[in-house]
Amino acid sequence: MKQARPYPRLVVSRKAAKSLSGGHPWVFAGEVLQANKMPNGSIVDVFEENGTWQGAALYSAKSTIRARIVSRNANDRFDGEFWRRRIAWAWQHRVTTMGSRALCGAEKDTTCCRVLFSEADGVPGLTVDKYENVLVAQVGTVGMELLRPVIYPLLLDVLRESGEEVAGIYERNDASVRSKEGLERYKGWWDGAPAAGEQASGAPAAGERLEVRENGIRYCLDLENSQKTGFFLDQKYNRRAVRELAWNKRVLDCFCHVGPFGLNALAGRAESVRFVDVSQTALDLARANAELNGYSTDGERPQASFRCADVLEYLPQLRNRQRMREEGGPFDLIVLDPPAFTKSRATMRNAARGYRDINAAALRLLPRGGYLATCSCSMHMTRDLLAAAIADAAHSVNRQLKQVEERQQAPDHPILWGFPESHYLDFFVFQVV
Repeated sequence: MKQARPYPRLVVSRKAAKSLSGGHPWVFAGEVLQANKMPNGSIVDVFEENGTWQGAALYSAKSTIRARIVSRNANDRFDGEFWRRRIAWAWQHRVTTMGSRALCGAEKDTTCCRVLFSEADGVPGLTVDKYENVLVAQVGTVGMELLRPVIYPLLLDVLRESGEEVAGIYERNDASVRSKEGLERYKGWWDGAPAAGEQASGAPAAGERLEVRENGIRYCLDLENSQKTGFFLDQKYNRRAVRELAWNKRVLDCFCHVGPFGLNALAGRAESVRFVDVSQTALDLARANAELNGYSTDGERPQASFRCADVLEYLPQLRNRQRMREEGGPFDLIVLDPPAFTKSRATMRNAARGYRDINAAALRLLPRGGYLATCSCSMHMTRDLLAAAIADAAHSVNRQLKQVEERQQAPDHPILWGFPESHYLDFFVFQVV
């Protein structure tokens, strides 16, 4: 690079340069050869040891991931216009890929969606979800922490210019990853919207739940205390796949969280749904959401019934016929949406065994002709590893599977090629034959 640039030089190994040139945006601490006078959270120029420029990155002095690429264009200047473009491109992607896919009579698919997805949208360490007129943000890197006062107002401007009114931004900056960056953990309303110190108009007060719609179904969400940002938006279209299969079926929704898969099954005219989760808090919200949508939860034959249980222990118990009947079975469709069984490659073997066992337990309960919807949300459990675990499960219980469809995360959680960490959700639907 010949032109003078104002950014500090970070020199990295040949191995790191090879990864960066292939599209991966991370530089790890062990790959750094030279890092002199690097302000924490600042923009730095990344060079291979032979002098080849690899891009500009946000630097994290305390993180194992020492730098995250934000641009590979040497002409970029990292001012407000640069970040506005990033945000506008990200929002236009959602409008293009989801704007015309709404169900008949339902809300727009961008009513609830992920607006910014970290590295996949060129804003490493920042995710923002939109729930009706409220944004929920999570900041996981020191660079993005410093850029919040710049990016948040630009985000509001871009959305409002697109006709989207935003009542406020709620920050769920309580994730453990912040500790690795040397950042404090907290949650609360960002006080820059609409004015410092004021409660955003139309935003829920402290302790209140927010009512939203997805796939034409109403939900009450607890933005302050639920997992992640309050809801799992990445399964939006996978839930529709379950809805399309559910007519006249008895459905078992395992790891149900606040009930979206089961509620989509009921919207698809399922005969009944049994919701199961280990969290009583999540289950109470699932019940409230079922009642909010007009489904019966009491009486001799409720449309929606609930069980607080560890799914890994619960499914084997259903092999007892009497217990199966007591739980609303036998079931024609089982949904498995487990939490990530692994967060590192080191535990992959145990995780693969877990996915095999949970799918085998479900397959034992399904009759010939029954359906299984199953997934993994772990980036380390790749598509091929998950498929192998499911195949092994089917073989172990003497079942053959006919694939109905294979799916991934919704397009508001884009998969960036060259960055396999952005591909973390794989979803299969099978018929047992």
